[in-house]
Order: sequence, then structure tokens, then C-alpha cells
Amino acid sequence: MEPKFTLAVDDIDLNDMGFWTLPWDEREGAFATLRRERPVAFFPEPEILDAPFPVPAGNGYYAITRHADISEMSRHPELFCSSKGATSVLDLPEEMVEYFAGMINTDNPRHARLRRIVSQAFNPRRIQAIEDSIEGVANDVIDGICERGTIDVTVDLSAPLPLKIICDMMGVPASHYDDVFRNSNIILSMGDPEYVSGDVHPMMAFITAGMELTALMEDIAKHKLEHPGDDLTTALITTNVDGEALTHSELASFFILLVVAGNETTRNAITHGVLALTEHPDQKAIWMADVDGVSATAVDEIVRWGSPVIWMRRTATQDATVNGYDYHEGDKVLLYYASANRDESVFENPFAFDVRRNPNPHLGFGAAGPHFCLGAHLARREVTVMFRELFRRLPDLRAVGEPDRLQSNFVNGIKHLTAEFTPTRPR
Repeated sequence: MEPKFTLAVDDIDLNDMGFWTLPWDEREGAFATLRRERPVAFFPEPEILDAPFPVPAGNGYYAITRHADISEMSRHPELFCSSKGATSVLDLPEEMVEYFAGMINTDNPRHARLRRIVSQAFNPRRIQAIEDSIEGVANDVIDGICERGTIDVTVDLSAPLPLKIICDMMGVPASHYDDVFRNSNIILSMGDPEYVSGDVHPMMAFITAGMELTALMEDIAKHKLEHPGDDLTTALITTNVDGEALTHSELASFFILLVVAGNETTRNAITHGVLALTEHPDQKAIWMADVDGVSATAVDEIVRWGSPVIWMRRTATQDATVNGYDYHEGDKVLLYYASANRDESVFENPFAFDVRRNPNPHLGFGAAGPHFCLGAHLARREVTVMFRELFRRLPDLRAVGEPDRLQSNFVNGIKHLTAEFTPTRPR
């Protein structure tokens, strides 16, 4: 996939949702142009029409598109903080930031406290139990589709694996899987009409979905207090580190973060992987010929290639200079991980899909720093196991037709992707 340079730098508008519906190679060409000609590009904030609550006009933001700049900013949370604005260009009301914050939108000392408590709950025995369950879940998913011959990769294959893993981790009953799936889709939909009907404002749909997940978590937590189990919710509500435990609101926001981030990103990585391997059959052959030897680099290449999370926001806490660019207190910066993952100064042949790429310092799980993805290891494991079992059981699985992409500037999602394979029997 070589980029197409169809837009001049002054014609690139990252606020225009039309930009995010362009063919992928044209968008890649636009980001290549920004990296080369305007690596720190200023954009006014998008206008929000008919918002359900007042949204103050902001002062705009800087799109940071180079790997070096994003890495440097991420190493200095004291200069570029995460606690303002949530994962949004707009400055959302404080109660919404708190509601959806979790660890992803907090700074030290609160971030360190939350991460310490959560990390304690993720003890080695529990992590091993989760990892041991992945193979069984992956094969259950394949059993459910293997006789069909034609599937929707996202709906039938990619989504069920992380959804069940996360729900089982948190003790969510199977009867609520569809609720978790539906609400996580809404929260990351950016108003895509498949997930948010035209008579509901996207912000209102976002809030309602968050409220439903919070209510679910409160019910589960209440049940686990009376009937503790060997699940993460029980661990989180009983874990006490240096006299501190998660509050109810912190538990709810962590649950939202986990089910949304862990569900959507792993799902999209798997779907992007199926598409990439279909488009690059030579790379699929290399991986299948040495599954154990190639999986580690192949999975990281899928994450680099698909870049499921396109950007994250930070806010300057004071005047600062990064790699020759000056920023002022209050400046908003969007760290475009997807652009950094194609940076020509970092990656050799960045527009080539190479399952043996090494080194591969991609930012698909964020950059090094306090906000590097807590679930990166689990995500890698899920993707590794799913493709290993697909190679073993459905070796000729291939995408057919064009992917139906999510209309979002935040998540590089594929809503639907048809695939075909030779039917086989369940285990």
C-alpha cells in the first residue's frame, strides 16, 4: 500500500469527516505530506452543532505527526498532561471527564495510585489463568463459524474473542455480552450512523452508553461483594494497597476503559490482520511456515499496520519546546500514533507489510511513558492465539471485497469485512 499524494498541505483538514472517508492510501499520503512539510500542524477546533450541553469554543489544537515528537511528549507527562479534556479535542464538562476518565485521563499522583491498585489485582496467577483461557475461547469462536464458509470477520471472528475474554475477566454474565458490545461500539463510534441513530445526538448517545455500562458494573460489584469469585471485579473491590482501594466511580470508569479499549482495539487488530494477510499472501506464507518463530514480530506488525487508536490528546501544562517547536501553557496536542507508525525516519519501507519487521518501535499501544497500554501483553496474546488457530483450522481464510470502515477520526475501525474459506467440522 503506497500512499497517494492527492492533497496539498494547505488542503489537509483533519476536522473534516470527509477526510476520514477517503481511501486509506490517500489518507496515508496526507499524513506523509504533514510529516514532511508541516509536522506540527495547527487546526481550529471542530464546530459542535446542537450539543445537548454547552460546549465552549476552544482555541484549536496541534496535530503532532512525527514519531520523535510524540515519543518525547509522552516521556514528559509533567509538560504534556492527560487529565484535561478526556480523549476529546473538546474540553468536555468536568463531570464527563471524571465519568469516562479511568487511568487513561489521569496524571500523577492519582494515575500512579490507580495503576498500582489495578496492577496488584492483575497478579501473575490471574494473568496466567486469563492467558490459559484464550486458546479455548478462540477455538470456541472458530467452532461457531467453521462450517459456514463465509463470514463477517469483525462480527463473527474478531469481536467475540476479546469480548468474552474481558467479560469473563470482570465477571460479566453472558446475558450481558450484547449490552457490553453495543455500548462499547457507541462510545467509540464518533456518531457513525450504524451505531447512533440520526435522531440522537452522538454526545447524548455517548453519555447514555457510559451510564448503562456504569450501572452494569455497579450491579456486578454489589453481587461480588456478597458472592466473591475468582474474577477481576472481585479482586478490584477487595484489593487494598497502602490503605487505598478503588472508589465506586473509579471502578466504573476502569470497567468502561477496559471493555471499550480492550474490546475495540483487539477486535480491530485481528480484522486488520486478516485483511493485511489477504493483501500480502507472501507474508501469510512466511508466518504460516514458522508460526512460533514469526508470531511475535507478525503481531506487532499488525498493530503497527492497523494502528487501531489513531491519536490521543495531551495538554501543555507550561511553556515548553520540543524538537525546536514552541508550545504554550494550555495548548492542546493530538499525538497521531497512526502517522508515527509510518514515519519514514524510523521505519524502513514503512508502507510495506512485513511480518518479520525487526526492530519495530511502533506506537500502536501508545508511546513509552506512564500511559503505555496496560493491556498490551494481553492484546498481543489474544492476536497471537487467534491467528495460530486460524492457520491450523482455517488455513485458506481470506478477505473478499472491500472493508466497511468506521466513520471515525479516532479509531481506525473496520465494521465489516467478508471472508471466505473451505468449510470444516468443529472440534
